[in-house]
Amino acid sequence: MISRRIFLKNGGLALVSLGFAPTFLARTVAAADARRRVLITIFQRGAVDGLNMIVPHGERAYYTARPTLAIARPGGSSDAAVDLDGFFGLHPRLAPLKPFFDARQMAIVHACGSPDGTRSHFDAQDYMETATPGVKSTQDGWLNRYLHAREHQAATPFRAVALAPQLPRALQGLEPALAIGQIAQFGIRGGGGDMVQSSFESEYAAAADSVLHSTGREAFDAIKMLKSANLGQYTPANGAEYPRSPFGEALKQIAQLIKADVGLEVAFAESGNWDHHVNEGAAVGILANRLDDLARGVSALVRDLGDRMQDVVVLTMSEFGRAVAENGNRGTDHGHGNAMMIIGGPVRGGKVYGRWPGLAQEQRYDGRDLSVTTDFRSVFAEVVHGHLGLADTRPVFPGFTATSTLGFV
Repeated sequence: MISRRIFLKNGGLALVSLGFAPTFLARTVAAADARRRVLITIFQRGAVDGLNMIVPHGERAYYTARPTLAIARPGGSSDAAVDLDGFFGLHPRLAPLKPFFDARQMAIVHACGSPDGTRSHFDAQDYMETATPGVKSTQDGWLNRYLHAREHQAATPFRAVALAPQLPRALQGLEPALAIGQIAQFGIRGGGGDMVQSSFESEYAAAADSVLHSTGREAFDAIKMLKSANLGQYTPANGAEYPRSPFGEALKQIAQLIKADVGLEVAFAESGNWDHHVNEGAAVGILANRLDDLARGVSALVRDLGDRMQDVVVLTMSEFGRAVAENGNRGTDHGHGNAMMIIGGPVRGGKVYGRWPGLAQEQRYDGRDLSVTTDFRSVFAEVVHGHLGLADTRPVFPGFTATSTLGFV
């Protein structure tokens, strides 16, 4: 099968490593008839402050280290942490997620992160998306390796989609994946920048190479099929209201693709601006606003998908956490350990997983950060095995074998 790269800038479509099989339309119909498990990954780029996102309100050292930034212990105030288990609590702006925790559909892994101690955003994001901490030479992403390890005949061109302007590292590799900025602006632009409109089909119809002709034809059919779903006239179900933000729009479009039954299996969305060195704020402020957007977006997605959430898992991640102590600018500097959230019908929730290392000076990583007690690859591997059903995760996470499972899915 010949691969062809077609890129669209400015919020359209990027078809990457295009290699659709000739029967893709038939497979798409088949996919609509079968229940498909879906993984939605959310990357919080910039290193979210996990200690203020999932608050260790039972840890005395937390309040000592953060005289102005600490979230108050649970109580009557709307600015206090939302208690989860008597020790951990949600930031008050994450309150929309509390019902999922109570319903045991949301799990949290704290003190989670990379065994590599870099505090470089670029390196840490790369290590997390390739799932090879400390190795800069890895060419493919962990989600793409999963797609390759779990190839199946029911795969469609929409099996893996990033709602982003460009394909993230996690989805780069041998297997086809799409980057869609806006479904409403769905189209194809050639590598030279010229829009391929009505001439697209005729150009490929005239192609001398019959394999390339089939590939081009199926790309055109894929676009027509998605347009025929009339996704531009979409109304979220169950009273769901997505935030009017790029993140909220991305999650809404993921819900559209799931409901359109186009064969979506892996979706990727990202939320930025989590790097708060100055005036981070506590219950109100910059961090609170970002968490509000995150919570309202995820809550709307779960509400919108309704019963379909029985086959969906949402996984959040960020490259590293923040230092335990606030800095002199009432912000937080780059740290180490962090928190991840897992939400969905198959999740064994209502629990904060992982071993808590404590925040006392002698318990911190390098004397300043939350220590990592759970390798982030353990979380990824458990989702890939327990939710997506891949029996052997070693090809997805080279050089890594989880010594035990956390048990959240």
